[in-house]
Amino acid sequence: MSRPKLAVNAEMTFTDLPFYERIGRLHDLGFRVGLWSLDGYDVDRLADTGATYSMIDGCGRGNLAVSDASDAMIASIAEQIPLAKAIGRPSLNLHGGKLTKDGPAVNPIWHVTGEMWMNARSTLCRIAELGDQHDVDFTIENLNPLDHPGVPFHRATDILALVKSVNSPRIRMNLDLFHAQKDGGNLVDLLERCRGYVGEVQIADVPMRDVPGRGEIHYSNIVDAMVKLGYDCSVGLEAFAPGDCEAELARFRTIFSAFHG
Repeated sequence: MSRPKLAVNAEMTFTDLPFYERIGRLHDLGFRVGLWSLDGYDVDRLADTGATYSMIDGCGRGNLAVSDASDAMIASIAEQIPLAKAIGRPSLNLHGGKLTKDGPAVNPIWHVTGEMWMNARSTLCRIAELGDQHDVDFTIENLNPLDHPGVPFHRATDILALVKSVNSPRIRMNLDLFHAQKDGGNLVDLLERCRGYVGEVQIADVPMRDVPGRGEIHYSNIVDAMVKLGYDCSVGLEAFAPGDCEAELARFRTIFSAFHG
């Protein structure tokens, strides 16, 4: 089995350093680098760091549920694709709807209809076609409704159903275990149900979004389950690491040593 590389989100770590220096530090430590939006960043400078980017925000507007909004989502994704190509083609990460900076959906949807499900599937098929045309991959991330109210298709089971229905290697899950724990838990069973459809497993501990080992999730059991289930996708840390950041990242690496290639 091929071993995935460990990735760390640069927006949340080494926050005492200038942004591009954070990326360089993560790269020097042997991690792939995750980013949120590329707005305001110099893409050429990002490329010049030499880092391998695992994931970026793939969409600046729209949602999967409503026709006009999904057209806006497609247009926004098309704008992001050249940026992704310029930094090595990381996965473009999507949500059921665009988020505000504070967390809730920009245009909240509280009840998802059958028509919205059909529109979401159709939109994801169009996104998969964009992936084929440009040789880029996409992930869809589950979210928890406490931190991100009003986002359609927020549950991991919603994302799994959509990814299965599209049935394209260009569209995979970003299975976020932090959000899943806050939205019902049962993580080992969820990993088993989602096996074969996941592009990245994203992690942080609950409740404070810390590095694993600081909260309630028993991550050594999670790692054991992932190994037994044959997971070979990327593992991305999207967590705060206050204090001695390098020591916290070493904790992450140790816990997930079975997945460090």
